[in-house]
Amino acid sequence: MKAPIISIEGARSGEQDLPATLFDGVVHEPAMWQTVKAYLANQRQANASTKNRAAVRGGSRKPWRQKGTGRARQGTIRAPQWRGGGVVFGPTPARNYKQDVPKKVRWLARRSAYNARAQDERLLLVESLAMDAPKTKTIVGMLDGAGVTGNVLVLTDGYRPVVWRSASNLPGVQVLPFGEESAYDVLWADTVIIEATALERAGEVAHA
Repeated sequence: MKAPIISIEGARSGEQDLPATLFDGVVHEPAMWQTVKAYLANQRQANASTKNRAAVRGGSRKPWRQKGTGRARQGTIRAPQWRGGGVVFGPTPARNYKQDVPKKVRWLARRSAYNARAQDERLLLVESLAMDAPKTKTIVGMLDGAGVTGNVLVLTDGYRPVVWRSASNLPGVQVLPFGEESAYDVLWADTVIIEATALERAGEVAHA
């Protein structure tokens, strides 16, 4: 499996073989589905909260006597059938949306996401992202030169704060060190751009 190589100006300069340890050609859709589903569930915050009849203020006195009124017996105006009363089985912040995914499934999902992007020809390698100072124009020029549109994931060889700052104000562009991305990050991107030197650690990333 191969991927095009581009310069930092976006000009294509050839192709390069992708390491088989990470790009093995297998696209396992169930693993990707399970991993993305768990990722999105884990982003949820259990903020919804309601009060039951014990937590609602007031209603400590019986609204009317038990017998002789002809009305249905009532013990408190904070019962669920009363307006302003407690909520039955309502949501509480104690709810937990967390989902766990086995490590091997996460590995498989990430490799599958990479293979899916490579097979769709939406994976590019950039020769180097060495920049002396943050410059958004450089990143824009690279994307325009390569004809890249939509969401873009840029994976650098190690932590590159200059590159991150250069792309931080570009909508739809995310910069991460190679190896810290998830399957969701790869699938979120319409195009994945990897710094070529980072692929030397493909074996570590495939099982990280």
